[in-house]
Amino acid sequence: MSEDRSTAEGAPSHLTRLDHVDIRSVSVGPMDNNAYLLTCRSTGAQVLVDAAADSDRLLALVREGSGSARLDLIVTTHSHHDHVGALEDMVGVTGATTAAGAEDAEDIAVPTRQRLHHGERLVVGHLEIEVVGLRGHTPGSVALVLVEPEETVEPDAVPGRAHVFSGDSLFPGGVGNTRRDPERFTQLFDDVVERVFDRFGDDTVVHPGHGAPTTLGAERPHLEEWRSRGW
Repeated sequence: MSEDRSTAEGAPSHLTRLDHVDIRSVSVGPMDNNAYLLTCRSTGAQVLVDAAADSDRLLALVREGSGSARLDLIVTTHSHHDHVGALEDMVGVTGATTAAGAEDAEDIAVPTRQRLHHGERLVVGHLEIEVVGLRGHTPGSVALVLVEPEETVEPDAVPGRAHVFSGDSLFPGGVGNTRRDPERFTQLFDDVVERVFDRFGDDTVVHPGHGAPTTLGAERPHLEEWRSRGW
């Protein structure tokens, strides 16, 4: 895995180069939302995770991965306003297909063409991305999981390592905001444990909707603390 930064049009993007995909990220908008661009290097297909804000900056990000501004799919991790501010503009400019969790789709002003359910897989170019439902922050919040191939070429790649794009459901230090609602917290905590921590290894990289990335190994020792405090 190699890393680089670009300063095209605004805040610098961060590039993580895996064997089969480039992951670019940039922080946009007044709430410092992370937007992620996944580029299949063999086909040029691209997926944007959360068209949160600043369509000019996001279009520049898309062009970092594709000079023709090709964008196949925009996945919205959940319906909150700070994650969809540039969605209409990005769809209008690129013609990308829209996708979001089925239970959140009606709360997104831009029509959702593909309603996602837990356990399904998205295939874009040679990228295979698993949809993981993480209910609680919103009813239809989803995370996306991308797994590195078992055979790698890049010297720093990790065969079989997972990358989780968690939206606002999992952060360094805890799960997402459930507004102090015990039922919603329990639902989200249980989903995060059963569908993420119980399935993936400690080297799994978590790419959250705000803030810096983390790993499951860094967060796993604190799970009981999270459960006890209720947030």
